[in-house]
Amino acid sequence: MVDPNLKIYQAAELLPAKEIDHQAIQESVSQILKAVGEDDQRAGLVRTPTRVAHMYDEILAGYRTDPVSLLNEAVFDVAYDEMVIIRDIEFYSLCEHHMLPFIGRAHVAYLPDGKILGLSKIPRILDMFARRLQVQERMTRQVADFINELLNPKGVAVVVEALHLCSMMRGVKKHDARMTTSTMLGVFRKNMSTRMEFLDNISRSALPLHF
Repeated sequence: MVDPNLKIYQAAELLPAKEIDHQAIQESVSQILKAVGEDDQRAGLVRTPTRVAHMYDEILAGYRTDPVSLLNEAVFDVAYDEMVIIRDIEFYSLCEHHMLPFIGRAHVAYLPDGKILGLSKIPRILDMFARRLQVQERMTRQVADFINELLNPKGVAVVVEALHLCSMMRGVKKHDARMTTSTMLGVFRKNMSTRMEFLDNISRSALPLHF
């Protein structure tokens, strides 16, 4: 059961629960199309503003994801005290600086202290934070903090690896450059052997990143 006293709503850092303003997005996209020299009424573009507005419902859904509904009572009291690792969780997000995608995978571990989380919930927690305008560093910390607040485990570790289209398509134009961020809490921060056990596990047969 999810403890109703946990501050998981604050930990989820939600926006006010209003719906996306489709009309405002459509008008803005039309203005952008005209500003770059396009005809927003030509056949290929006439419905683009509507498509973009509805696309944001999905790719920015994380702002309005109810964490209690997401967890669906999948926190269980279990006497297990060994490391739990979920690796190679794929995600996509939008860089808040240029609104271009970054995609990659996350590796998450925690050391339980009487509570465990249903297997599917950690990828869903990642999606809740990834489906927002983001920077990778903040997203990594948000996932770790949320799990820490939810389970109060002995420790949480999150490592995220991603490719950023904003550095591949523009600016430095480095196609293979990738970014790795990490957050270590509790025993993963304090105990070198625990941290190394996690890092050794996620380094085995690591899958390549690609668009």
